[in-house]
Amino acid sequence: MLDELLAAWIARQRWFGGKGRPIDALSIESDVTLDAGDPGLRHLVVSVRQGGSLDRYQLLLGMRGELPEQLKHALIGPHGPYAFDGGPSRSEWDVYDAVHDPELTGRLLDCMAEDCGWGEVRFRHLPGVSIDTSPRSMVLGAEQSNTSLVYGDAYICKLFRRLIPGINPELEIVTALAERGAPHIAQPYGWMEADLDGTPTTLAIMQEFLSNSTDGWDLALTSVRDFYNQMPGIAAGDAGGDFAAEAHRLGAATARVHRELAAAFPSDVVEAHDVKRMAEGFRRKLDGAVAEVPELREHVGAMEAAYHRVEELAGEVPVQRVHGDYHLGQVMRTTGDWVVLDFEGEPGQPLAERRALSSPLRDVAGMLRSFDYAARHLLADQPEAASLEDRAEEWATRNRAAFLAGYVEGGGRISAGDAALLRAFELSKAVYEVVYEARNRPAWIRIPLAAFRRDDL
Repeated sequence: MLDELLAAWIARQRWFGGKGRPIDALSIESDVTLDAGDPGLRHLVVSVRQGGSLDRYQLLLGMRGELPEQLKHALIGPHGPYAFDGGPSRSEWDVYDAVHDPELTGRLLDCMAEDCGWGEVRFRHLPGVSIDTSPRSMVLGAEQSNTSLVYGDAYICKLFRRLIPGINPELEIVTALAERGAPHIAQPYGWMEADLDGTPTTLAIMQEFLSNSTDGWDLALTSVRDFYNQMPGIAAGDAGGDFAAEAHRLGAATARVHRELAAAFPSDVVEAHDVKRMAEGFRRKLDGAVAEVPELREHVGAMEAAYHRVEELAGEVPVQRVHGDYHLGQVMRTTGDWVVLDFEGEPGQPLAERRALSSPLRDVAGMLRSFDYAARHLLADQPEAASLEDRAEEWATRNRAAFLAGYVEGGGRISAGDAALLRAFELSKAVYEVVYEARNRPAWIRIPLAAFRRDDL
């Protein structure tokens, strides 16, 4: 049975969200033939039940009478008999993960270029763009929750594995910003969709592939490594590989993205009583974190003071659409400027929460935390970490300041009241990080704990 075969296979995939828990049942909700041949291509939506939870996943199944050696790593197992509608029938097929087969994934490009509809699955492209269907694909191997296919040096197609009914925020945002001609985004070209629970749901997004670019996290780590390798006494600004100029440019680009988001989508303001409720939410998270991680207890007084400063804010707080999961791994440095990626928000959160209006300072705080992580990442598990802590703080302080200066010069707002809210957002993010590290990487807990020792707390 195909469902039993898929249940055994899906539990081993890095993008499967239910690892470590037994699968009670897997059922096939949708099975659409995209290519009836040998090789054949089927698009499946499967539901996986684990205890009281039910999640849906998207699969691209390839089927061949005989799987070639270069695709053996993608084998799911034998299945048969099966007859494609209008295609070949075999008593047994080799079923495999088709994302690894460029002979089949080219079909996604073809269908987006032509606005095809295959049963419940629909392919669309943006008006006014043309799609070259000749590049062959390869799979990017670093992702945890999705699968991305790179087509030559032209396109990258993000295939969402776990499906949540509704339009993905990334598709919504990048298409709206592209219509405005906004800079600092990767050009969108097309998408896949289907109806889940009667709701149009994003299955995949295809955008410009930034082939001549470097990940912001990698650039920052290179700078940190260069600084640590300098002779003692050399200031961060005098060291080779100083990152401050790039941090400044990134701040300005972030401010421009926030302005474009405010222009493209409705915005609002939060009244003072709602700001107080926001501070209460910070406190609830802190209380739960302290109960789980006792190391936080000594910092509670200082954090309470920071949250109290938020409660004292008398004015309205502007809110708008934001990135929602902003850090150095979500930005790319191209030959021209910084480009912001992955506007889908935190994948584990409900869709309504990811689309909700928030203060743009939430994104700013996320990037500030990312600078702290970059400064201390190389010290995790290292015996000489304590001796380099001052240098880590120097690098983080310099680049945090450069980013904030760029943000303000680029039109971002950080008034005195905003500074209090920004600090509260940053501390709340650090509280989350402490709990995460305590659960998953206890030796790394010193990285977020450093956030509570700053003089500006």
